[in-house]
Amino acid sequence: MRVDIRPCFTAELPDLRALFLRARLAAFFWVKPDSLRLEDFDAATQGEPILIATHHERIVGFVSWWPPDNFVHNLFVDPAHQGVGIGKQLLAACLRQIGRPATLKCVQQNEAALRFYHRLGWEVAGEGVTDGVAYFLMRLAR
Repeated sequence: MRVDIRPCFTAELPDLRALFLRARLAAFFWVKPDSLRLEDFDAATQGEPILIATHHERIVGFVSWWPPDNFVHNLFVDPAHQGVGIGKQLLAACLRQIGRPATLKCVQQNEAALRFYHRLGWEVAGEGVTDGVAYFLMRLAR
């Protein structure tokens, strides 16, 4: 699916909060659903550039990153639009903005995300635990 990718506007933050919540509720089976809140988006993206993907003027995904560390922090696609290349396009747009090596963390239980990153050339560079959840530190050298 072809999408338009651009920086987000402040007026779009409510829609991004809702998408972030929907996507995490659908994918994060290891988290208690009632612990996820709309406001989590603000803390998760504070101080980060955000690119959004739109299809027919509807937001269908976003990516945010922490520039000082070339760290991709959030990549989420609306559950109704997953599996059609939106995440790949968002990640590519982000990677055009940041240096190498680029890194990200992926929860070890999130097998679909791990397959996605491996297909795109990301490699496991380490592992750790945050808030009791094991993750892989992924690295993209090129």
